[in-house]
Amino acid sequence: MITPPATPALSSARVSAASGPFPIIAILPWGDFIEDFLDAIGVSLEEFSSRMTGGWLFGYIEALRLQRIRSAIFCFSKNVKGTVHAMHQGTGAEIVILPPSFIYQKIRERIKDPYGTSVQQMFGHTRGLAYQAQRLMYPVVPFLATPVTALAREIRRVGCSAILCQEYETPRFDAAIAIGTLLRIPVFATFQGGNWQRSKIERRLRPLTLRRSAGLIIGSSMEAARVRARYGVSAEKISSIFNPLDLPDWRPGSQPDARRKLGIAEATRVAIWHGRIDIYSKGLDILLQAWKEVCSLRNGRDLLLLVIGSGRDAEKFGENISRMGVPQIRWVREYILSRAAMREYLNAADVYVFTSRHEGFPVAPLEAMACGLPVVAAAASGVPDIFADGEEHGGIVVPIDDAASVAKSLGRLLDDDEAARVLGPRARARAKKAFSLENVGAQLFDFFQARGALTTK
Repeated sequence: MITPPATPALSSARVSAASGPFPIIAILPWGDFIEDFLDAIGVSLEEFSSRMTGGWLFGYIEALRLQRIRSAIFCFSKNVKGTVHAMHQGTGAEIVILPPSFIYQKIRERIKDPYGTSVQQMFGHTRGLAYQAQRLMYPVVPFLATPVTALAREIRRVGCSAILCQEYETPRFDAAIAIGTLLRIPVFATFQGGNWQRSKIERRLRPLTLRRSAGLIIGSSMEAARVRARYGVSAEKISSIFNPLDLPDWRPGSQPDARRKLGIAEATRVAIWHGRIDIYSKGLDILLQAWKEVCSLRNGRDLLLLVIGSGRDAEKFGENISRMGVPQIRWVREYILSRAAMREYLNAADVYVFTSRHEGFPVAPLEAMACGLPVVAAAASGVPDIFADGEEHGGIVVPIDDAASVAKSLGRLLDDDEAARVLGPRARARAKKAFSLENVGAQLFDFFQARGALTTK
């Protein structure tokens, strides 16, 4: 077992007790098992603890660290027998990995899809008494995924002064509220895309737990409006804080150098997308349709679509590329952990394309913007907030599920190099002003301090 990490070196910050112990925020990422997320993108638990960076999770940790606030990640794994303590090499955050409860582990072995939105999706098709038993278990199973006593014990051991849960529309958030009440510490949640429920228990319990929360971080104005309307949550409880980005790691570079390394001709016009291969939520069917239309209207042009990523739909995505006869596409089937390597791909491109149907507050387009790329993006949750002033912020926002609009705007920027060169610096300026670690970290500091979350144990 690895001993808990020492406090990492921290920059100057605004916290008053700078010479004493630093407050620690317990962060609970999504997933009944952490492998539910990691396996889909081909990342091991060891790589998560060492090499993985970026995303909202590590962005929050780095932004908080600048404010002298430490973070501890608490997650659950099917591959550990007892509690494991590790240290994330990139940020110095403690990682506490807990095993599931015995009962959940046994039930999970018989589950087809733990996130199924019906009895049939979760357990598969059965009849008779087996179906009736599953029907009774269906609303309860998600609540068994969090071993409340073990988690509370570890949060107390680490000395956390508050809990931050990824997503409030999950049974884990309800469990976190119970733990916060037990430990007498405030509980918060951040919205990263989860806005659905699976059972009547959740529908009845969620209004109560949301009212008990100390505050919600919702970067998407669309989602904030939904929460206020549905649950009557006061505007004072919701803070519109965007996901942060480590700008020094995402910056413009030499396009000719990047293209030489990647074997892309200098004259090629390149569009790029990167992320998790989830066809429906990421709108990758729309991406392929739009790109095929772009190419068909520019027959003979030297064009290339770079797709970087892997995920649960990788096999189907590859089949779709072949079935649709999508031309001039290069798919790097890998979830790239190295920021430097991913930056190389972004620096080789001329325009970034983002076709998601469903998001929370996406980080991928922020990375592209910081690298100086203009963006064509579907108006999924969070996107209109990123490009609040449209092209003045470096982006063209198009309707969701509209391949023709994506193709038209993408084609415009591929045809007009000057227009792309105008939007790119605007995107970079928007990223620097709105999404830097320093800016977001200061907002998080004020948010937590105002709600009594920065005491030291």
